[in-house]
Amino acid sequence: MDQKITFRASKGYLKFEADYPKPIKINIPEWFKKINHNHNNVTIKGCIPFLQSLTTGYILSLPQDFHLEHNSLDKNSIRTQLTPNFPENNFNLNSKGRKECHATYQVKGSPALKKNNFLPVQKILNPWIIKTPPGYSCLFVPPLNNADDRFSIIPAIVDTDTFAMWINFPFVVNGDKYPVLDTELKKGTPYVQIIPFKRDSWKMKKEEQKEEEKMWLGKYFLKKLHNYKQTFWNKNTTWK
Repeated sequence: MDQKITFRASKGYLKFEADYPKPIKINIPEWFKKINHNHNNVTIKGCIPFLQSLTTGYILSLPQDFHLEHNSLDKNSIRTQLTPNFPENNFNLNSKGRKECHATYQVKGSPALKKNNFLPVQKILNPWIIKTPPGYSCLFVPPLNNADDRFSIIPAIVDTDTFAMWINFPFVVNGDKYPVLDTELKKGTPYVQIIPFKRDSWKMKKEEQKEEEKMWLGKYFLKKLHNYKQTFWNKNTTWK
């Protein structure tokens, strides 16, 4: 039976169909599509685990254009400014009168703060309330192996079966690559990958590898092309 994830937004916002959440499989990057994979040219395109990172779950894209000015000087202070182009509204979107951020003391010691050049962490407001069946949560991450190189959300897990509110996304600028940044973040830029999962209790154990497993692994690696796809891949999970 298919599980169902529901995205709710205000009636007025639902008219923006281009902004709807989508299965992330429609967002496979062009560079990946163009790679050849054959017996003479074994590439990452034949790596099903990598492909699954690009096709698992759902994608949220920026619902508005932003002007992002990071680590710039303004009235004798260094700051990050995220300026939206959307007017005042009740859609839970960033507007000039509606901004959210985390002060630096709230993330003190975090690697994310260092990456963000020790500046306050801005938030992208999200117009969608996300609902999953009982016992299911959602992992929120930057698009796996396909993230924007200028910024990324801070990953998190939310129990979306019980939390019936908007989930807003703190993000950090890639200060390692862009110590100073003045850029436009265009509406439609993918920025969050959503992976629903069932909550279970787990217990770890450790044991010695069996001899038959060693022999079996040797036979497996004798194959070169499509070995994982043909032998191990479970195609039963679909996202629609």
